[in-house]
Amino acid sequence: MPESTTGSVGHAAFDERKAYVPKEEQGQAFFDDGREIELLHFVYGHPSIEEIRGSPENVLKAIDEYGRTKKYLMNVGADKGNIVTNLIAEVKPQVMVELGGYIGYSALLFGDAVRKAGGKRYFSLERNPEFGAVIASLADLAGLSDVVKVIVGSSADSIKRLHAQGSLEHIDLMFLDHYKPAYTSDLKLCEHLNLVTPGTVLAADNVIKPGNPPYLEYVRSSVEEKRKAAGAGQSNGVDVKSAFGRSADQYKEREGEEKINTEIKGNPNLVYESKLVNSYEPTGEPDGVEITKCTGVAE
Repeated sequence: MPESTTGSVGHAAFDERKAYVPKEEQGQAFFDDGREIELLHFVYGHPSIEEIRGSPENVLKAIDEYGRTKKYLMNVGADKGNIVTNLIAEVKPQVMVELGGYIGYSALLFGDAVRKAGGKRYFSLERNPEFGAVIASLADLAGLSDVVKVIVGSSADSIKRLHAQGSLEHIDLMFLDHYKPAYTSDLKLCEHLNLVTPGTVLAADNVIKPGNPPYLEYVRSSVEEKRKAAGAGQSNGVDVKSAFGRSADQYKEREGEEKINTEIKGNPNLVYESKLVNSYEPTGEPDGVEITKCTGVAE
């Protein structure tokens, strides 16, 4: 068995009719400016609210309508979302975790898919308490409160707390869509806690736009390369400014500086098979999801 494999998968043309309004220009706020609460009022005040209640599909349609006609929302969107829902149908996870929930689009779409696949729990980890409240409200409206559990706090602290409580013993499928510099450190934390083991599948969003070179390098490295890096004392301490540019500071004003654990080395002996699936942002901009499967443990 090869220690790691990489590749990429193409994508069909984007349907411009479903495009969100463009993201605000550089320097302008494109989230956390009141639009998330405005979205709640839009959904609950929708003329079709009675058809929306209890229907994840109809709640998602209402969110997409807001994104197309009102203001941009940094959701995973239907195109990339379809990649992950197909993965859920294949993997049939009992427990799925998402890092970064925003307003709950992914929690509704994937939580519904997990339930349809026979799964029990979808943990949505969100740092911003207002966004967490929006997720919980929309999950309740969609009738998904029995599956979707919102956890407010930093991703690393929430993972450690859920593990210590015994609420999270293994991750079958994980969706990474939070603070980009934390992708690699949070994955290594999950490896360290034995939450990620052979059989676990990872889906990482935004690996093209804005991009995540350190994460891609890690999941695409062979066991030998990871062992060499760990043996040389390399930590998770990348220069976030140079690696991630402006996206490194996008949460700083409201949430403060995100602290990245630079010491946990994870488990370099885990064997990953990883591929990029090309797709689109809800605005039509090209992006992709990196799908990584843990296939074994090297001797």
